Amino acid sequence: MEKKDLRIVYMGTPEFAVESLKRLVEGGYNVVAVITMPDKPMGRHGSVLQASPVKQYAVSQGLKVLQPEKLKDEAFVEELRALNADLQIVVAFRMLPEVVWNMPPMGTFNLHASLLPQYRGAAPINWAVMNGDTETGITTFFLKHEIDTGEVIQQVKVPIADTDNVEIVYDKLMMLGGDLVLETVDAILAGTVKSIPQEEMFASEAELRPAPKIFKETCRIDWQKGVKGVYDHVRGLSPYPAAWTELCTPEGARQVVKIYETEKQFVEHDLPVGAIDTDMKTYFRIAVKDGYVNLLSIQLAGKKRMNVGDFLRGYRHTEKSWVE
Repeated sequence: MEKKDLRIVYMGTPEFAVESLKRLVEGGYNVVAVITMPDKPMGRHGSVLQASPVKQYAVSQGLKVLQPEKLKDEAFVEELRALNADLQIVVAFRMLPEVVWNMPPMGTFNLHASLLPQYRGAAPINWAVMNGDTETGITTFFLKHEIDTGEVIQQVKVPIADTDNVEIVYDKLMMLGGDLVLETVDAILAGTVKSIPQEEMFASEAELRPAPKIFKETCRIDWQKGVKGVYDHVRGLSPYPAAWTELCTPEGARQVVKIYETEKQFVEHDLPVGAIDTDMKTYFRIAVKDGYVNLLSIQLAGKKRMNVGDFLRGYRHTEKSWVE
C-alpha cells in the first residue's frame, strides 16, 4: 500500500500534537479525519469558544474534524467506523475506549513524550526535568487496555541540559516527535515493525517513575530539597504552570510568588532553611541546607514576570523574613 492510499485518522489537542499532524499533511499522507477536544469556553462569562491548536491547523488545511464529547457515544463511533481508517495515530489526546483504539486493521499507535516504560502519565516532560534527569525521549507504541503500557514500536533519546527548562525540552520533543511519527507510519506500511512488550524493558515495577497530572500543590516549592532539588523543581515547571512559594514576614504578611528561573549556589552558611538573604539591589536568595537558591526571574500575584533587580526596587525587606 502507498502512503497516499493509507487512510489515517489523527487524534490530538494541544500544540504538541500539531507538529506531527503537519508533517503527515505536508508529507502527502492521507489523513481522512482529525479528532480533537470540543471547543473550550473562554473569557469572563465563557461566551467565547476557543478551538484547540490541532483543530485550528486541521481547519486551515481543509481536513474533516470531529469533536465528540464522549468517545463511547454511538453516533461518534459509527461516524468513526464509516471513515474506514487503516491506522489511527494519537498524540496528546484522551484515554481511548477499546471500541475506538481496536477499530482500524493496522492498529492505533500513540506518541508519548518519555522513554517508556518510564514516566507513564499526563506530564512526562515536567517530571523528567523536575527529577533532574539528564536524558528523556519520545516513544511510539501500540495502544492496549492499560494507559501507556502497549508494545513499544520506536524510541528516540534526547539529552536534557542542566540549563534546560520544560519549555526547551517540550520544543525539542515536539519537533523530533514529528519525525518519529512519520518513521513509525512508514515502518507499519513496510511491515518491518518488531514491537517490544514494555515488561521486557525494565527489571521491576519498583524502578518505574510515574508522571501524574500537575496540580497547584505539586508546584509548591519544598525548600528542604536543597539547592539542586529546588533548582530542578523550578525549571521543570517553567514557564508553565510555574513553581511557587510564599514570602512571609514576622508581622504575619504572606505573598504568593511564582519563580521561573534560579541559580545554584553551593556554599556553607548558618541560616535556617527558607531564610531570605538579599543586598536589596542585585541578589535575592533563599537559604537551603547545602547553600542558596538565587532567584533570577519571578512574578508576584497580579503583576507581570520580572527579573529580581526590578523586583527589589519595589520590595520592602523585613529582617527575619522567610519563604515557605
